[in-house]
Amino acid sequence: MESRITNYVKIIAYNRIFSDYWVNILHMGGIEALRDYIDAPISRHVILDLLHDFKSPNDKISELIKAGFLTPLKKGLYTPGPKSGFNKIEPFLIANHLWGPSYVSMESALSYWGLIPERVHEVSSITTRASKKYENAVGRFTYRSMNLPYYAFGIKNVSLREKQTVMIASPEKAICDKIVTTPGVFLRSTKQALEFLTEDMRMDEEVLRALNVSEMTTWLNHAPKKASLEVLVKTLHVL
Repeated sequence: MESRITNYVKIIAYNRIFSDYWVNILHMGGIEALRDYIDAPISRHVILDLLHDFKSPNDKISELIKAGFLTPLKKGLYTPGPKSGFNKIEPFLIANHLWGPSYVSMESALSYWGLIPERVHEVSSITTRASKKYENAVGRFTYRSMNLPYYAFGIKNVSLREKQTVMIASPEKAICDKIVTTPGVFLRSTKQALEFLTEDMRMDEEVLRALNVSEMTTWLNHAPKKASLEVLVKTLHVL
């Protein structure tokens, strides 16, 4: 019993020494300069530059990940880890950086603006690049491809916290994107459109009445599923 207790104490002591060691490492060789980059995902190039005084900076990155000071998002892109003591980067901002150009949209934006009641765990985005999926320690991120000029309409810059501003679809664009990207959704009547909005998507009619229908109308000539969006606009007009 005494031997087990002794070993347990040694393990605790070792873990404390190991943790203190990495705290010191974090502040050596310019690592403290990470503070200048903590408001957005950090590229491998930036970290290697900060670690230039180390003999094997690539090995040091691996060690910082293992110690919890860095969290990999994808190859060559990182966020401060739980042991760093830095504030977490907003998932929407991570989405903007993981695969870009892109903006947060569909259910993620609809939930953010309070148009749908459900809390969304996957961050959905629109991009001009190929459709893509990522899953990492932060969460799941999906991207749907959309062509210009439709892509560029209705994008807002929203500050979620100090120095963390994200690109996100306006409420109007998020609804359009949802219709455009959902297989099998082709709106042919105002009744069908209203059922989709209020029953399938569980949106409140009072909130829908506040949408900027005039702005949505200007997107129609450049939009996929133009006929469906024309029915959407007509439906919102008569609410």
